[in-house]
Amino acid sequence: MEISTRDLLTVLHGMGFGALFMLAFAGAIGELYGGWSPNPQAPLTHRGNVMLRVYLIGMVALAWLTVFSGAYVIYPWYRALVPAGTIDLSGYPQKFLLSSKTTSEWHNFGMEWKEHVAWIAPIAMTMVAYVYLKYGRGVNKYRELRKVVLIFTAGAVLATAVAGAFGAFLNKYAPVRGGATIHLMNGE
Repeated sequence: MEISTRDLLTVLHGMGFGALFMLAFAGAIGELYGGWSPNPQAPLTHRGNVMLRVYLIGMVALAWLTVFSGAYVIYPWYRALVPAGTIDLSGYPQKFLLSSKTTSEWHNFGMEWKEHVAWIAPIAMTMVAYVYLKYGRGVNKYRELRKVVLIFTAGAVLATAVAGAFGAFLNKYAPVRGGATIHLMNGE
C-alpha cells in the first residue's frame, strides 16, 4: 500500500483541515445561535466560555490552514506547466481538464469558483471569532451585530461547502499526482 506525497498533502488539505473545519460548524452554529439568542437557555460557565474561545480560534486556524495549503501547496501543482512534447496530460490537472470540451467547465467554472469562494470562509470565521472574543455573550445587547455574525457564520458554511464539493469533484476528474512515493505497508 502506497501513496504519493502530493496525494497525501491533497488529502491533508481537503479531508484533514477542510473536513475538520466543516465538521466544526455544527458545534459553532449551535453554540452561537443558542448562546446568543435573546434569552439563552443556560448560562455559559467560565470554563465553557474559555472552551468556546479555543474552539473558535481552532476553527479559524483550520480555515486558514485549508486555504493556504490549497492556494500555496496544491494549486501550484494543479497549474503546473506542461513540458513541450508532452502527450499524456494526466499529470497536469488544469491542462488535462481544459483539453476536452466535456471536462473544461470543471476548470472554467469549478476551479475558478473554488479558488475564489474558499477565501470567504476564513475571513468570515476570523470576524466571528473576533466578535466573540470581544463581546462574548454580551453581544445580545446588539441585535444587529448578532444577526450579522450569524449571517457570516452561515456564509462561511456555504463557502466551505461549495469549495469542498468542487474540490472533491475536481480531484476525482483530475487528481494532483506525483512526488515521492510513501510506502504505508507491504502486501503479502
